[in-house]
Amino acid sequence: MNGMNGHANGGELNGCGGDIITQNQQKGCWTIGLINSKFRYLTAETFGFKINANGTSLKKKQIWTLEPENANGSDSMIYLRSHLDKYLAVDSFGNVTCEIEEKEPGCKFQITVSEDGSGRWALKNVVRGYFLGSTSDKLTCTAKVPTDAEFWHIHLAARPQVNLRSVGRKRFAHLSENLDEIQVDANIPWGEDTLFTLEFRLDESGKYAIHTCNNKYLSMQGKLVESCNKDCLFSAEYHSGQLALRDRNGTYLSPIGSKAVLKSRSNTVTKDELFSLEDSLPQASFVASLNSRFVSVKQGVDVTANQDEISDHETFQLEFDWSTKRWYIRTMQDKYWTLETGGGIQASGDKRSSNALFELDWQKDGSLAFRANNGRYVITKRSGHLYATAETIEDNCKYFFYLINRPILVLKCEQGFVGYKAANNPKLECNKASYECIQVERGDKGVVHFKGQSGKYWHVDSEGVTADSDVQEGFYLELREPTRLCIKSLQGNYLTASKNGVFRLGDTAIENATQWEY
Repeated sequence: MNGMNGHANGGELNGCGGDIITQNQQKGCWTIGLINSKFRYLTAETFGFKINANGTSLKKKQIWTLEPENANGSDSMIYLRSHLDKYLAVDSFGNVTCEIEEKEPGCKFQITVSEDGSGRWALKNVVRGYFLGSTSDKLTCTAKVPTDAEFWHIHLAARPQVNLRSVGRKRFAHLSENLDEIQVDANIPWGEDTLFTLEFRLDESGKYAIHTCNNKYLSMQGKLVESCNKDCLFSAEYHSGQLALRDRNGTYLSPIGSKAVLKSRSNTVTKDELFSLEDSLPQASFVASLNSRFVSVKQGVDVTANQDEISDHETFQLEFDWSTKRWYIRTMQDKYWTLETGGGIQASGDKRSSNALFELDWQKDGSLAFRANNGRYVITKRSGHLYATAETIEDNCKYFFYLINRPILVLKCEQGFVGYKAANNPKLECNKASYECIQVERGDKGVVHFKGQSGKYWHVDSEGVTADSDVQEGFYLELREPTRLCIKSLQGNYLTASKNGVFRLGDTAIENATQWEY
């Protein structure tokens, strides 16, 4: 998860049931990076089970899965598992190893959070009673009392854009109507205002900032501010598998009052100060090519293209079925689009069924067609109603796609994140440890424009991508998997990633397109 000017550090996803630090296969399981006092990552080398603290950024070898001692999320007793599925351990001589596949007593560590306000953790080996530290060339476990060498910054390794759920209130955080604070009272995370980017800022002592969809930052006083300052930085603490965020004064964020405004107040951690970070599923709106209206369920169960603006009724959650590579389309009322007898499409499904599955068929002109379970394509009738009756894709089968809950986009590929080549260089590369928060502006007919935090638009050609233009360039987004999309120019060329970090327009073949993790 993952400074200044909208950059942040990030990592790959691994372990413990998927790509988010929440209770997946096992409650309290997180994926993290551990950074020592020299700002180097704890690393498990691929060969010989060697470990060191020489990593310069959070990639696969620097990812560790933090597993609680028991399924209920013991408050501070944990195990650390490497990307090779081996456990970090300390033997009877104090040697630090990482080559066993089963949890043994020597693998158990206890988390202690430093009292100096840095939010760093010390890891005490329970059997030995000593703290895990690092020197320039090796790991040690010989200190009775933690010094600088035994304290570690924690870098959360899930995708940085999440929904934030209060454990105490059992509600989700969202941007307030006045756009000036965060309130924690949403029953479900719907729309762009429930998306938050948790930015890790290694240059700011390894703390986190909460970046909202309107491009502001949460301060500890509860107000949103234009730029990140020291009041916007929080330490991440692990409590029974949940996250607590502590400000520079030692008080914790929690929802306060009848409006559940998120701000710092208490200096102790109860359920009110705990949060889970949950994966933000793609939510989209669709414009019918036939009449340029948004598809809606405002009028009831009929799915109809008849609205001029986007509200919750025109926003749909896309849920992927891995076995068929098709999608369920869900409304805010927890109903699914369903193929009815006669071919009509209604938002009437209480549960998932084969008739609620749709294939997204992306077209060369930037539109998409929906193929229903009867093998036919969905058309827009003159009344605006949707029916799956077409054998081939005509103009009335085409819809334009907007990814609603990503007004700020973070892009990642196998090489790393999309970020600036250097601090004052507008050229973007795709092998960076720190990312750029890309602003997404909606145009007409599914077109989007990308803008950097500098306020300049993307310019893209076969040489590369720069965020230095005063003129908007148009792109289409194509959703390929729940966490992956392709980006296409108006001319039909896909944005591609190269091993050397070059980020540029490629050809028009989807087989050669990069699927960007977003």
